[in-house]
Amino acid sequence: MATSTSVIGHRTSTSRDGGFLIQFEVRLPHGYEQVWAAVSTAAGLRGWLARTDVLERRLGGAATLTWPGGGPTVQGRVTAWDVERVAEYTVTGYGRIRLHLEAAGPEATLLRFTNERRGTDADRLDALAAWHEHFERLAEALDGHPVDWMTWTPDRRRELRAYYAAG
Repeated sequence: MATSTSVIGHRTSTSRDGGFLIQFEVRLPHGYEQVWAAVSTAAGLRGWLARTDVLERRLGGAATLTWPGGGPTVQGRVTAWDVERVAEYTVTGYGRIRLHLEAAGPEATLLRFTNERRGTDADRLDALAAWHEHFERLAEALDGHPVDWMTWTPDRRRELRAYYAAG
């Protein structure tokens, strides 16, 4: 799955008022431009997150994502956009998804991720596992191995869910 040089680092999740907040820090051994393309373009997102049927790359732009493995198609908006720094999408059922990039050296990028949404504690555990797996897939895509969604199975996500549930 993830390469040995990428690090899915510090992560937190907090339940609050009928929802939760998840945060990850992911160190990627790739330059800023490559990581920006992966988190802010339809082709880039397809390699690790979801098929992007519509993506208007500007504040207020429309975003339509189809999640892998027979997942739903969701509508949303670009709710923050700072070129080569912040891409934020707010989508129905998945809340606010913020990807904030920082240089971590000449050929390294730190991705600070936030997902804020409504849901139960079970939803929070599912989201932790899903995002963890997506970041592993991001590392693979950046290494030139985008996910083949036709062969994707939920096995890794189940492992991660059990890991997060065990606390």
